[in-house]
Parts: sequence; C-alpha cells; structure tokens
Amino acid sequence: MSKRVVVVTGSNKGIGLATVRALCKNFDGDVFVTARDEGRGQQAIKDLEKENLHPKFHQLDITSKESIGKLKEFLEKNYGGLDVLVNNAGIAYKSASTAPFTEQAEVSVGCNFFGTLDVCDALFPLLRPHSRVVHVASRAGTMALGKMGKELVTKLRSSTLTQPELIALMNQFVSDVKAGNHEAKGWPAWAYGTSKLGVIALTAVQARAMTGDSREDILINCCCPGLVATDMYPKGPKTPDQGAETSVYLALLPVNAGKPQGEFLGEKKVIPWLKDGAGMNFNPL
Repeated sequence: MSKRVVVVTGSNKGIGLATVRALCKNFDGDVFVTARDEGRGQQAIKDLEKENLHPKFHQLDITSKESIGKLKEFLEKNYGGLDVLVNNAGIAYKSASTAPFTEQAEVSVGCNFFGTLDVCDALFPLLRPHSRVVHVASRAGTMALGKMGKELVTKLRSSTLTQPELIALMNQFVSDVKAGNHEAKGWPAWAYGTSKLGVIALTAVQARAMTGDSREDILINCCCPGLVATDMYPKGPKTPDQGAETSVYLALLPVNAGKPQGEFLGEKKVIPWLKDGAGMNFNPL
C-alpha cells in the first residue's frame, strides 16, 4: 500500500504553516509544505524541524499550470495518489492598496479562484477513496454575496450550478470590472470577497459532482479561519495555530464520516450560506 500523503498549498508561513504543523502531529503519512519560493519553503522546513516535526517540501505556484503539473507528476511517481489536499494559497490586497480595481479583480480572482480550481483539476484524479479536500475561504465571501444583485445571488446559490457556469460568472465579474459597469451588473466593489465567494460556491459544485464518483467517501469542504494575525491582517486576534483549527478538523475527518460535505464552516461549525442573511454579518477575512 502506498504511503499516505497530504499537500498544503501556500504553506511556508501563516495559517498554511500552522496547518502543516498540526498535520505533522496528527496525520499518519507525509505532509508537504508548498510555496512559490523554494528558499522560503525550505526555511519553513528548517523551522519545523526545530520543533521535531518532519514535513517535506515541493515548489508550487498555484497561478502556474506548469508548476501544478510538476507537483502532480511528483505525487503520481512517488505516492501513486493523494489523501488530503488543503488549498490554503491565496492573495489579498491591503485596504490601503493603490492598485487599480481592475488589477485587484483580475489578480484576486485569478489566484484565489482560478488558481485553486487549477490545482483541483490537476490533483482530483489522484484522490484516493476516503480523501479529504479543504479550501480555505473567508466569510468575506458570504458578505460579498450580501452585497450582490438578486439575479447573481440566485445563480451562485443554485443547487444545479455547474463548474462551467461558475467559471463563466467569475470571468464575467472580471470583465464587468474592466468595463466599469460591475456595480450596475450587480457585483460588489470587492475583489477579495468575490473571489472567495467563488471558492465557497466551487466547494458546493465539486461536492455535488463527487456524488457520482466511483471512489467512496471523498469529502470536500471549505472554511473561514477567522481574523488571524498574519501578513494579510496583522491585527487579527487569533494566532495562526488557532486559525488553522477548522482546516485541520476537516482534513482529518474520520473514515466514512459522511458529513460535512460541500459545506462552508467557521469554528468547526457549518455556516448555512445558502439561506438569506446567513453568515453575512461578520468582520471580513
């Protein structure tokens, strides 16, 4: 039997690194730190080694299909599959950023939504029975939903929404921002929130698609880590280790747990975002 393996994207620091730390202590198999910059990734390995933890490293830039492809080839060759995928990598412009909103929309959606999607499209075929997939999202996503027009809300909440339809919606947001008419079309002026809403909706879409898969007991969920003291939000009241708790909980759901499936969680509890107003009254990130 091949050795079990977990991959945590964007895990050389912050919540991702804390997720790796916890999984090294609780997961029976190899745990991979991934990062765009190899030097920073290797430094993360050295730091965890000082804690007597022994993760491994593989370079990964989720905005590069070539980089994603190399990770897939590595996992196929060395493990023959994948048992846990934690999609933690993402980007957020600071509130004081002077970058044009057109740039913020394209880059945020490109990394947070499409980067996550590309990792999934490449690695989902490697998932073994009883695998767990966790997307790190944000309540900013449900807050963005609360600022959208009714037609968009209906589409994003639809129980029949397909992956191609969701992709089209995310592309439409970026296109409308570039055209300068996104608010008239019902979109909020919020790149990060919209990109994370895309991840939340993707979770539900992927979980529905998994119901027809021959591999049993694959659970796909997403979560909000809360307000964590990281580079993204230095004043957060939570430590990275606290912020990683729900991701780790979902990554380690026991065999044949059955649920949660396709859900959005915070503090290890389901946030019912498909209901009007649910999960929308929260300070973002």
